[in-house]
Amino acid sequence: MLAQKQKFSVWELIKILEENRNSIIINLKKLQQNYQRQSTKRLWGYRDENHNIIVPWLRTENIDNSEYAAIESLRFNHNSATVNILLSRKIRLVKTEDKTPVLEVAGFLVNNLSQFNNYTLISEGKINVKSLAVKISSEKVFHLLQWQGFIEAEKFDFRREYIIRLDNLPLVNANAYYPTLDGVFEKLAAIKVLSSIISAFLKDSYPGLVPEQLQELKKHYLSPKFYVNFPTTKAYDSVGVVEPRTSYKINIGNKEILHLGKFHSANKFLNKMYLIYERKTGKILPNPTLKLAGDEKIAWRQRLLSSSRKITKVDAFMKRIFNDFLGLENNGAVSEIFTWVGGDRLAQRWQQQRHLQGTSNKEELIATMLVAKAKLKEFAEKIYRERVYPLVFYIGCTGFLPEQMNAKAITAEELAATYPDLQLSKHEHKGRFFVVGDSIISIYSKNR
Repeated sequence: MLAQKQKFSVWELIKILEENRNSIIINLKKLQQNYQRQSTKRLWGYRDENHNIIVPWLRTENIDNSEYAAIESLRFNHNSATVNILLSRKIRLVKTEDKTPVLEVAGFLVNNLSQFNNYTLISEGKINVKSLAVKISSEKVFHLLQWQGFIEAEKFDFRREYIIRLDNLPLVNANAYYPTLDGVFEKLAAIKVLSSIISAFLKDSYPGLVPEQLQELKKHYLSPKFYVNFPTTKAYDSVGVVEPRTSYKINIGNKEILHLGKFHSANKFLNKMYLIYERKTGKILPNPTLKLAGDEKIAWRQRLLSSSRKITKVDAFMKRIFNDFLGLENNGAVSEIFTWVGGDRLAQRWQQQRHLQGTSNKEELIATMLVAKAKLKEFAEKIYRERVYPLVFYIGCTGFLPEQMNAKAITAEELAATYPDLQLSKHEHKGRFFVVGDSIISIYSKNR
């Protein structure tokens, strides 16, 4: 067993749980007993005018009575040292009134649904769950946890429940290596802009489902992907005593754009910079939205901006991708992003449909964009997990940059004077800023 001074960190434990989640199940009952809720509890239903709770006409029922739940995923906050664990259990829908099972909805069997529960393990750099009671199905994973000192048992036994303590571990390893951020922001920004465009284009698009099916799913509190979505309302109880402490929010940007929050939503930017018109008549149409992209009856053009209207670096970045997507330029911006996330095949598929915009089948374009949306999300998450989350977690726990990043903190005034393209809000003037290579890391502290 490892000596006390050689203890691995909570971050390293979380990575093991994430990478080996299919070999570990969590005792849900003990987790709930050991859990400090971070927000007001929500109940299924809604409140009437007298504030009485009206419960849904359906509820869920566990298919099994096991105390254990599978790990669906571990989710990391983009801007703070917060980690959530998402657990899943198999459930079925039953009528609230008489517990009659609901087996079929909209022509689909719904007798084997999943319900997800989210628990915060680490909240803004503070351990929120002191320990986890787990069973392990893989001897290899057992030995990995044993070797790093997270469990104390000598012998693997898949029947046994092991206790993994978090409250006796350091949050981070001060000597860990953190990869460079060069090029990270630019890729995440491009993916964010294109993902926003595609999401706006795909809004309310559910291939294979007719409107009557969507309505039937909604009536039964099911999403088009068969996730259970009951209405919820706040319970009138307290979160509990909040311990006074300092927490940190972290942003990553470059020398022209301070962080990803500076980008506009796709339809907001579209309305600000573009006009839509009928191909035959040239008539300008009101309220352009990206849902109309690919419609053979319409076309796009850029708005003529007044001389007083300044094009920011955010505008210029977004405009290049928008112009390519809308067919106003053939600058290769969209194909380049698709090559990152889906290889040449996705890029070629896009180019074929791009050249046929206005004449191609819109359903084919929707199918391509559905594939692209999933791949964009997957690729962005890969970047976050490999290059952003470890650093954000370290800074969020300590309030400082790792020693290997030898950068001096500067004020908002110094930052703005050196990089005048950055647009700092009033709130952002309270931050500390670090120039690391081509990137700028912003840290904002708040007292709770």
